This record gives sequence, C-alpha cells and structure tokens, in this order.
Amino acid sequence: MAEADLQLFLAKVRDLNAFVAMAEADPELRAELAACSHHQQVVDLAARMGFAIGRRWGERPGLGSADANLLSGPLPASGEERQETLRAGPGWRLQRIHSCQASSPPGFWYDQSEHEWLCLLQGSARLCFADEEEPRDLNRGDSLWIAPHRRHRLEASDGGSGTVWLVLFWSEAGGAEAAGP
Repeated sequence: MAEADLQLFLAKVRDLNAFVAMAEADPELRAELAACSHHQQVVDLAARMGFAIGRRWGERPGLGSADANLLSGPLPASGEERQETLRAGPGWRLQRIHSCQASSPPGFWYDQSEHEWLCLLQGSARLCFADEEEPRDLNRGDSLWIAPHRRHRLEASDGGSGTVWLVLFWSEAGGAEAAGP
C-alpha cells in the first residue's frame, strides 16, 4: 500500500472509531444509527456529525473530469438521476446513469423492449422485479442482465455521492441472436 493510501485509510478508521464512540455515548445518535437501513444512511449520518467515513477503498476525490472518469461529474439533485449516453450505434447504446436517492414513482414499472446489462460502479441500489417476491440489493461491482419486457423498478439508490451505473442497452437484430451474455 502506498503511503498516501495508508494515510487515507488510517484517517477513515480514526473517523469511524470516533463516530462509533460518539454513538455509544449518545443514546439519541445510537437510535438514529440503529434506524439506518443501508450503508449510505450511515455515511450521511456520520457526515452530519463531521466524520468522513464514506470513501471506499481505492476511491479518491476529484480525479479527472467526467469525460475521463465515470465517477466524476456533478451530483444530481436528491431524488433524481442523470443519464448520459457515452456511445451508441445501430441497435445499442451505452449509458452512464448517476442516481441520488432516486426511486421509481409508486406503481411504475420499467417494461422495455431492449436487453439491459448494468454494472454498479459506485454506491448501492435496490431493484424490484415483478416476477420476484424479494427486492435485490446491488452494491459496487455487482452486474445484472435484465431480459426484454422483464418488469422492474428502482426501489432506492444512495444519497451522498450517489449511485453510478454503467448500462448497456441493445436490441435483437432480426430476433435470431441468443438472449444475452
């Protein structure tokens, strides 16, 4: 581990330890912490107390521009997401989607005619599928293929620095190809 990485890691551990000590000493903060249902809520709560515990291993602030770095760029407003087409061709498009505490409207289901393959690059999200009883929790590095017309919805995405997705959409050419990777 390089010295700079070691210092970032040690600073995060110090902040995390101080946050834990504060939560153990303050019953109200402990109750707020216990009410958190996912990682980003804990990170946001710690940030309100002045602790920077959200950066994950290998993440560095301010590297490059949005054109050069998929994790850079302005954060969408809370409850929104920003879609950017990175590349496209006949029958396909590659998008970067940045969500910030976003969710599908109540009762709304995506029902698209395209294949969709997604990978979470940053943050976490919860997806629901009409044909599954339990929602799926996705975390950084997770990928998922969604078949055409498989109804799904975004139940939740992270606040803080948000959730960044890399998503490939494609159509069957002539309907003869296999149904996905």
